[in-house]
Amino acid sequence: MAGYEEEEVKLFGAWGSPFSSRVEIALKMKGVKYQLIEEDTGNKSPLLLKYNPVHKKIPVLLHNGKPIAESIVIIEYIDDTWKSGTPILPQHPHQRAMARFWAKYIDDKLVPMWKSIRSTGEEQEQATKETEEALRTLENELQGKKFFGGETIGLADIIANFLGLWFGILEEVCEIKVLTQDKYPRIHQWINEYVESSVMKTSLPKRSELLSLFQTYFKPTK
Repeated sequence: MAGYEEEEVKLFGAWGSPFSSRVEIALKMKGVKYQLIEEDTGNKSPLLLKYNPVHKKIPVLLHNGKPIAESIVIIEYIDDTWKSGTPILPQHPHQRAMARFWAKYIDDKLVPMWKSIRSTGEEQEQATKETEEALRTLENELQGKKFFGGETIGLADIIANFLGLWFGILEEVCEIKVLTQDKYPRIHQWINEYVESSVMKTSLPKRSELLSLFQTYFKPTK
């Protein structure tokens, strides 16, 4: 999109958030210059509440004064608005639909379960079982593919951001092991390819810093 460098692009987010990181990855893939406005999720700014009055959470993209909320919605907006850089969604309608399907599956099945896995007793046992079922589904989906999007990183891969870095850190901090290499070798291979890709090396938080942050907020439940 001609002249995008002069446009106002701001991201209300937080460096340790996998959801905020999703949007930063998309912006960098498209070569869009932006200003990151760091939010304290425990003390949300009036501007964040103004621009996302419905959910009142990060991330929020502000493009020329117009806010867009929810990470998947924002990423699709970025891909539709800026045609330079790397495409995030494929052009073929069926492939686009499948990318959206797997992005939603990952968002619905894996991210919300983590709070339950950190619980105890029957609730933890059921959550672990459901998470392992979702991981097996993703393991099968990766058969014969480098990324969920095929040979290049696409929408579903960006949405699986949590799985690529945060999941393993939370396992370490919470002293739980679900995503084992012997059970999910394709997912582990995907993680290696994902975090070692050029865009992720400049987009993802440092693991050591993220580990330190999560050791403060996600201590093992005794």
